[in-house]
Amino acid sequence: MTAGSGELRSYGRRRGRALSARQAGLWRHLLPRLAVAGTAAELASPHRLFPPGISEVWLEIGFGGGEHLLWQAEQHPEAGLIGCEPFQDGVVKVLAAIAERPATNIRLYADDARGLMRHLPAASIGRVFVLFPDPWPKRRHWKRRLLSEATLAELARVMAPGGELRLATDIADYAAWMLVAVRRQGSFRWTAAAAVDWRERGSDWPQTRYEAKALRAGRRCNYFRFLRA
Repeated sequence: MTAGSGELRSYGRRRGRALSARQAGLWRHLLPRLAVAGTAAELASPHRLFPPGISEVWLEIGFGGGEHLLWQAEQHPEAGLIGCEPFQDGVVKVLAAIAERPATNIRLYADDARGLMRHLPAASIGRVFVLFPDPWPKRRHWKRRLLSEATLAELARVMAPGGELRLATDIADYAAWMLVAVRRQGSFRWTAAAAVDWRERGSDWPQTRYEAKALRAGRRCNYFRFLRA
């Protein structure tokens, strides 16, 4: 299911280069075993997407190359992770990694995350990651930015009280945009006590390839943690 017809796309391309024969095989055969359709019936109890023993469900929106998603799944076998990514190249990267090293606690939604979120039950998600979303740098495109008050309100609905929301960006004005949107929406408490708290990732927050590229280019990254009130 895609985002609603009234919602602007918050991402760019859906596809890059043509898939190799191996990638096409993963898309045809492995993805259906891991895919979340995003229907209300399927998501009525998100824990059932995973094998027994999962204590909470986490959501990553726009997982890119999948480095963070795969790391969190390995480090936290008690958590079931739903990764959302509309870009085909990113999805096949994760499929290739899982083919080599199976992960039973990852499920994939290869589309706009907002289509899935609208069917998640209230207070069903324990942690959400939105790391380096498309900044849409031109002012006329800012309305396409994912981190709007509307999206934050939907995240607040699906997140459990005390759940953690992690946001990251290497674009200064988007960082300010995020903080303003979170404050206006009003459902999350920023945990930072000092500048170091948003200038360093912390030990439970691995680096992504996009972040590494930003740092090589000399851009400062911002790492925000918020708790659902």
